[in-house]
Amino acid sequence: MSYSSSRRNFMKGVGAGAGLYAMGGVPSLFAQSEQTVRVGYLHTLAVDGHIWLADHMGSWADQGLNMEYIQFTTGLELFQALVGGSLDVLATGAVISNFPARGQGEAFLINNVEEGTAQLWADPESGINEIADLKGKQISTTTGTTAHVFLHRALVEAGLDPDRDVELVNQRMSDAVTSFISGAVPAVALWVPFNVQVAQQRPSATMLVDASAYYPEAAIVGGWAARGDFYQQNPAVIDKIIRGWLPANEMLVNNPDEALGILQSNYYPNVSLDQLQAQYQAQRVFSRDQWLTRYENGTVNEWLDQVTDFFVEQGGITNPRRASDYFHPQHYINIVS
Repeated sequence: MSYSSSRRNFMKGVGAGAGLYAMGGVPSLFAQSEQTVRVGYLHTLAVDGHIWLADHMGSWADQGLNMEYIQFTTGLELFQALVGGSLDVLATGAVISNFPARGQGEAFLINNVEEGTAQLWADPESGINEIADLKGKQISTTTGTTAHVFLHRALVEAGLDPDRDVELVNQRMSDAVTSFISGAVPAVALWVPFNVQVAQQRPSATMLVDASAYYPEAAIVGGWAARGDFYQQNPAVIDKIIRGWLPANEMLVNNPDEALGILQSNYYPNVSLDQLQAQYQAQRVFSRDQWLTRYENGTVNEWLDQVTDFFVEQGGITNPRRASDYFHPQHYINIVS
């Protein structure tokens, strides 16, 4: 799915600009040439909430950015598109610790910590009432994603060997959830909002645990990355994205009720406000200054590295770059300090 918000953002900019001209000011939209940026995203609040708030507020247009949005199903598909050249930047979850560590993409902005967005569901009718009961059972998920990282931690904490004690069934998340609902597998590790579909269509199922049980030791961050050549050639655009993101972040942190109302009405019409609020509660967002501290003291690097280490342990990455090489906080630090 691909669509552009250029006209909507342009009109918002014109409206805001009229007031500035009346006061003798010049709106930034007319002070700089427009830059088209192809943005890949997943349609889940933890990933695209900032995108749509900035879209609604006109802060992308205020920076002279014409954001062309392209939706994907998983972070793996996002990075494949980025590496293939069909995206300039993307927003994603745990996969931000994967491909950049391989040398494919440069991370530059963090949205949140996905504290409880990943969940493990099972059906007691299958004889599964706690995580230990998963021994010898199949679990459907999408490997290499936030859900997989969380599942691995949950199994280890319960004393199970993820490689020997359970059988992972690797599917796209929509298919993994369908498999669980149909009864083809007795358990599924997913990310919100797929939990809504499970609760509605397999009401006997229960959530065994979510990722908040392992925070902050197993924090999973989501954020933005750019294609390597795009990042190198367009540092000013990277800065503009951060500046456009900041007002949306502050609204989400300081006025979540208003922000979620806007998002639900305009961008999540098929998700109830209660469900969207539950998604918000499943993540941790921080103010601009709180993020600044975490950028400067290395906390974000630690969060990224521990997920990269998971991918190394799984055999998906050899000789990885560390977060200090693929995450570039200086853009944000220079803007916010």
